[in-house]
Amino acid sequence: MKKNVVILGSSGSIGESAMSVALKFKDRIRVVGLSVNTRIDKLASQMRACAPRYVAIADQQKARAFRPALRKGVKVLAGRQGVCALAALKEADIVLIAVVGVEAIYPLLSAIRAGKTVALANKEAVVVGGTLVTDEARVRGAKIIPIDSEQSAIFQCLEGYNPSMVKRVYLTASGGPLVDYPRNRLKEVPRATVLAHPCWKMGPKITVDSATLMNKGLEVIEARNLFGLSLDKIKVLVHRKALVHSMVEYMDGSILAQLGVTDMKLPIQYALSYPERWQNGALSLDPLRMGSLDFSAPDMDKFPCLRLAYEAARSGGSAPCVLNAANEVAVASFLAGRLAFGRIADVIEETLAFQGCPSRMGSLEGIFAADAFARRVAQEKVRKYVK
Repeated sequence: MKKNVVILGSSGSIGESAMSVALKFKDRIRVVGLSVNTRIDKLASQMRACAPRYVAIADQQKARAFRPALRKGVKVLAGRQGVCALAALKEADIVLIAVVGVEAIYPLLSAIRAGKTVALANKEAVVVGGTLVTDEARVRGAKIIPIDSEQSAIFQCLEGYNPSMVKRVYLTASGGPLVDYPRNRLKEVPRATVLAHPCWKMGPKITVDSATLMNKGLEVIEARNLFGLSLDKIKVLVHRKALVHSMVEYMDGSILAQLGVTDMKLPIQYALSYPERWQNGALSLDPLRMGSLDFSAPDMDKFPCLRLAYEAARSGGSAPCVLNAANEVAVASFLAGRLAFGRIADVIEETLAFQGCPSRMGSLEGIFAADAFARRVAQEKVRKYVK
């Protein structure tokens, strides 16, 4: 029997990879819904490839413009409400969420409340949502299967085991494009150098996060929330080859690791095929070609964003939300050419230290109040450092 799949954020890099997996396994997957933010040209192309019955366009104006071009029988949903309706689509078996940023918390909660299996590629929603997301999933019986390669690896290594048996989780990091960059030159790094990731082909925001190690910091908080782990059990290791995607050490001293090629299609396929594993020779890793597998500790002085993420996780309350919002503002300012690379961490640290942030995080209103507060403060900090 085919699995009915909805792909939210289908025009992004993860969404396109998900489409590739779905089309490769047409005999097992039926794409019943797609959503984009503004890229209706990409949506039209994807519709021709998979013929979904529903589409959602977050941008209301783009949705109105797209309606006349639709073939008969396809229902168009618009705005956040439309994306959330698609996330809760009755006939969907799996909802893959690749929506960017904290906005993803809305369709994530909609899918969870509908009891769906969620293939989750967005980390921000779990970072800022915390127990609001995980408690809701537990109550509704919704399963969250992470797509981030590191979280997918942990999920796979924990399968069949009680988290209480876990001694330690090792999140691996490639080190990003600047791992060997001279420390005394990190204040001013060209945009092109920051975006030249040695292992992964990703969008610009997540590539910058990889360069600062904030991506790993967010994953630390995400792993804590997703798997119910204490923070002191989560360690980060630099593994430049990006073949070991994460490891779990158990109380008896055994370590389980998940290895695979550096291709996001592998964790996407796992999430869509779960609990089965489907044949795919194209993503096979040859152990004879791996060479040595080396690990090292991250340099938190050189890359302070990882330290800031741990500190925010320990502080709790609104701190992870503030961390995420300030990082998004700082990274956007860097990509726009307004902020030097070395000032990204400064903006985040100063925003975290600012007093007066709303701290009631048990509701969407509280989360977005803290998010808005942090963005205002971060913008002020950015203006202080504008180049």
